[in-house]
Amino acid sequence: MGGLGVCFFLLFSLLSVSSEGGIIGVNYGRVADNLPSPASAVQLLKANNITHVKIFDANSAVLEALAGSGIIVTVMMPNELLQTTATSPSYAAWWVWFNVAPYYPLTKIHTIAVGNEVFSDPTNLTSYLVPAMINVQAALVQLNLDKAIKVSTPVELSTLQSSYPPSAGTFRTDLAETVMMPMLQFLRNTGSYLMVNAYPFFAYEANANDISLDYALFRPNAGVLDSGSGLTYYSLLDAQIDAVVYAMSALNYDDMPISISETGWPSEGDANEIGANVKNAAEYVGNLISRVLSDTCGTPKRPHCNMDVYLFALFNENQKPGPTSERNYGMFYPNEQKVYDVNFVLGNSNNSTSNNGSNVRSSNGNSSETWCVADPSAGEEKLLVALNFACGEGGADCTAIQPGAACYEPNTIEAHASYAFNSYYQKSGKGSWTCNFGGTAYVVSQAPKIGKCTY
Repeated sequence: MGGLGVCFFLLFSLLSVSSEGGIIGVNYGRVADNLPSPASAVQLLKANNITHVKIFDANSAVLEALAGSGIIVTVMMPNELLQTTATSPSYAAWWVWFNVAPYYPLTKIHTIAVGNEVFSDPTNLTSYLVPAMINVQAALVQLNLDKAIKVSTPVELSTLQSSYPPSAGTFRTDLAETVMMPMLQFLRNTGSYLMVNAYPFFAYEANANDISLDYALFRPNAGVLDSGSGLTYYSLLDAQIDAVVYAMSALNYDDMPISISETGWPSEGDANEIGANVKNAAEYVGNLISRVLSDTCGTPKRPHCNMDVYLFALFNENQKPGPTSERNYGMFYPNEQKVYDVNFVLGNSNNSTSNNGSNVRSSNGNSSETWCVADPSAGEEKLLVALNFACGEGGADCTAIQPGAACYEPNTIEAHASYAFNSYYQKSGKGSWTCNFGGTAYVVSQAPKIGKCTY
């Protein structure tokens, strides 16, 4: 996806917002001829409280613009340099000395990504990847930067031989022992982490008849049982990431941290690119941000939220090759206007109707406070599924609607769902996308009162 010419729980150049558990970042790709200057892009990041960014090279103008911004940066060594870097330690030393050392620490470079999705590169650079990583690490050691800057590489999901169910996850036989084991050992030895590019959109687009859109977009759903582990998955991204976790476990690297280095959803696509539209992009990105910032971003296999997630991408890039979707992953247009309404700070609410189809039903039109309530027209069956999601996977505080508690009466699915939906909505920062629940909820601007329970 990303890269200079190429692309739960738990993002490319990145936007990033930190939470107690994980970080939301953004990939800042520049395969376009109409983007704002690097200085303007940095101001856009700061204006949206984005604290982490990933770029697909080590461009001097971008690194200089990021200097003093406080934004944490991942730089990338392009794939075309891997062979030289792997075979020439002196070249690796020069590259780090020229592209990293002059900017650090004023520019907060945190990670060097050596290559991008190397296993899919048609020039067959696989054998050079780990030696290149080792030589870059050695260069950092020589410059006494190895404690501050990590070395990693983004791998794609096609690295897996098997990914369904997640507990059956294994790496490809041509990679498992010859490449992945030495790479994972290198990452363990250096205290680094594995970067994974994961796109539920691709899986949904190719299997729309078998994969629920609710499952792909983090909407309430009945879940998918992994019969091998007994775990139930409520999001496709969780399942994809846990497949990687199980693959690492099969090689005895259960302890290896993961960063989601790219994930996103296109706002536009060709006629055959099912699901590529603004509404779905807004829901995917909005629900993912909400989940990470609400500290509910663990996966069933790794329930504790400790992953960084980098969204793809900062801008739409008009010169990227491939289908229409490739040019429409941006959260911002090149004129710096939002493609869809999304907030990067927990608690920052926009109560106006946004592109993702959410709406506010106002009782008095005067209050800036908002609440989320169940829509009785959705029917009890859908409300019950959404209620179970909110109180379970969604992490809503449902203590008050337990038998004998303050808000148990009236004992109806609608009343209990309203309480749970509102708990999730308030906890998730009142983003417009957090009061949807598969079309079973809506926002109101007057505090609801159901029975003796006041919200």
